Amino acid sequence: MKLKEIIEFINEKIPPELALSNDKVGFSKDYNLSEDIDTIKIYMDLTPRDDCFDKNTLIITHHPPLFIPKTPTYTIHSNWDIIKGGANEALGDKLNLKIIDVFDKTNNIGRICENNTNFRQLLDIILKEFDYANIVNRPDDLKIIKSIGIISGFGLKNSDYIKLAKNKNLDVLISGDLTQENAILAINLDLTLIDLGHHNSEVPGLYYLKEILDELNIKCEVINKNPIENRF
Repeated sequence: MKLKEIIEFINEKIPPELALSNDKVGFSKDYNLSEDIDTIKIYMDLTPRDDCFDKNTLIITHHPPLFIPKTPTYTIHSNWDIIKGGANEALGDKLNLKIIDVFDKTNNIGRICENNTNFRQLLDIILKEFDYANIVNRPDDLKIIKSIGIISGFGLKNSDYIKLAKNKNLDVLISGDLTQENAILAINLDLTLIDLGHHNSEVPGLYYLKEILDELNIKCEVINKNPIENRF
């Protein structure tokens, strides 16, 4: 299949115009759109050592590369976070949560989920699915958790999102990129935070993206490489 046809398919499914105004989505440079593609590789982050140089290969990244790849590379970032059925829905499904609303209605980032388990049961699900979790302001294990905010990626480094979660009377906010300052802020607000790490909170979305790309009947694989090693 021609590269041009694949990009047209992607843009129809995940419109680039949904991306935030300052986001770098799309190609890293001009590539030959008439090139035949028989393999797609999906990365969270691409580094120079991952630039495969393989002919007939398209690389799709979630985060914009910090260099210019030689292999055709296309980025799907905040448009994938925002769109219904994208990264946030994938995270919610991974955590067995029912999504009922958007978290930040100014830009459609994040989701609000309803829940009816106690904290221990919620934590058991998290620890089963992920190898990393930090907790701030941990409640009693038997406390019923009714409302949960989820944000794939960066949510816990944004103090406005900590405050918004409190204003929305959420019991728990789950995301990545926790900072010391926001941990203290959450304690002051009596809000529970669960930090999955940036990569872990977004990686379920890569597999949802693969399901979409599988419609092309081209070999497609997710390269799940977390740059931060949590175990030694």
